[in-house]
Amino acid sequence: MSRKFKEKGIKDEKVLEAILNVERHRFVPEIVAPHAYNDVALPIGYGQTISQPYTVAIMTQTLDVQPGQKILEIGTGSGYQAAILNYLGARVFTIERNHNLYNRALKIFDELNLKIAARCSDGTLGWEEYSPYDRIIVTAGSPTVPSNLKKQLKIGGKLVIPVGDRTSQVLKVLNKISEDKFEVQEIPYFAFVPLIGKEGWREK
Repeated sequence: MSRKFKEKGIKDEKVLEAILNVERHRFVPEIVAPHAYNDVALPIGYGQTISQPYTVAIMTQTLDVQPGQKILEIGTGSGYQAAILNYLGARVFTIERNHNLYNRALKIFDELNLKIAARCSDGTLGWEEYSPYDRIIVTAGSPTVPSNLKKQLKIGGKLVIPVGDRTSQVLKVLNKISEDKFEVQEIPYFAFVPLIGKEGWREK
């Protein structure tokens, strides 16, 4: 998988090391665990998925994680992406709106002795108490970039978020230049579950 990722543009050796060392099978239901090391998204229940490893790798590489950075993750899901960020030495704050997924992730973090701060709430509102953040990563597709997340990003910080409709998105990379100015880059062709919340999609 590491060689294939390099061929697809993953050049950050630290990201490749994290993908290699964080045990993905620990973050998926037992019934799909035999497929944990295939490069595919897998169901984790409640209409949610764990992203395919390549998607995790490209988002993490784009985020440009540095040790000691304070990172806010929106959409804990399985907890796998948060564990990757933790492995890279970040101080991770993660938000999950589904109570069942939240409780499952907390249990996994505890079992693996991962020091990750988590809360169960509307991720589109961010986590203002610990802002500003060096990095913000959103692991669900949003119709727009939530204004709360823009506000909670540090000047000089980076926000990575899939934006589009409910079925396909482009990955927007926002670099915060000043309080109200951002440089924006786009990486096309992604498909995430919808970001539900006050500044995201409404629940059906």
